[in-house]
Amino acid sequence: MDLFNDLYDCTENLLPNDGIVNYFGQIMSNEEAHHYYTILLNEIDWKNDQASIFGKLIETKRKIAWYGDIPFAYTYSKITKTALPWTETLKQLKDLAEEKTGETYNSCLLNLYHDGSEGMAWHSDGEKQLKHHGAIASLSFGAERKFAFKHKQSKEVIALNLASGSLLVMKGSTQENWLHRLPPTKKISHPRINLTFRTIDLE
Repeated sequence: MDLFNDLYDCTENLLPNDGIVNYFGQIMSNEEAHHYYTILLNEIDWKNDQASIFGKLIETKRKIAWYGDIPFAYTYSKITKTALPWTETLKQLKDLAEEKTGETYNSCLLNLYHDGSEGMAWHSDGEKQLKHHGAIASLSFGAERKFAFKHKQSKEVIALNLASGSLLVMKGSTQENWLHRLPPTKKISHPRINLTFRTIDLE
């Protein structure tokens, strides 16, 4: 019996149309999730995220980090970041995500949310450097947070809670047709770390 996956059917598409999102639930024990959370919190080279809005440089409370196979340049919100080399822990988690999803990834964008007041507005990961219709695997550690999708045309909203040690994958035409966000909440006082494994198109 698989203790962690019996509650979720990872082959079920959470979206009604125009994309594919699969939730695997917790893919490790609470103890393993806490172990990785502690390592990531202390070993990752966290930096405050930046964005250029109307020509003004804005720095967020949320912290980010960018790692990859090679020093990929990745541009979003008009700011370019250069990937750092994998840590051993990130390699382990990348291998795990690849094993579970059946996909391959060459980079990872990490987010550190210090508490529920920090979130992410509606957006889609449609940067031109990303592989077209490539999968994005999201691993969560720390505080359980609500995660939501909104269809760009119909405005239909789908939401779920992402547990510590859980895995979610977005693929197909999801980024073209759906926005997603991490809504802020006053109910959460603990940090959350999110890893999004991606594929930068080298062609």
